[in-house]
Amino acid sequence: MTDFINDSRFQRATELFNKSDWYRAHDALEELWHELGYPERLTIQGLLQVAVAELHLERGNIKGSVILLGEGLGRLKSAGISDLGIDLDKLCKSVAKRLEQIQRGCNPDISTVPFIQKRQ
Repeated sequence: MTDFINDSRFQRATELFNKSDWYRAHDALEELWHELGYPERLTIQGLLQVAVAELHLERGNIKGSVILLGEGLGRLKSAGISDLGIDLDKLCKSVAKRLEQIQRGCNPDISTVPFIQKRQ
């Protein structure tokens, strides 16, 4: 799955994610998730969890957001998952920072919204 980053459906899902269009990003990622096997499926699942966490946050469900950000982060940090051509380290750092801000009761808007970038 080395060329996954060039799959037009993944590009569209990434675009939606990066525009903070969490609901539509979730739908686009879920379509891919159903088709994939291990280890790509785990990476997509982590991205899905982050997108749903952000949707919960928009809707004021802090507890749901914290749970899913933690689960998504754990999945994205798992050994042996595929990076799908994206910079998982950078993504994980931004998700971890956002999660920490929310857990501390700080305004999550002071931390960077998770963003998917291609790996260099």
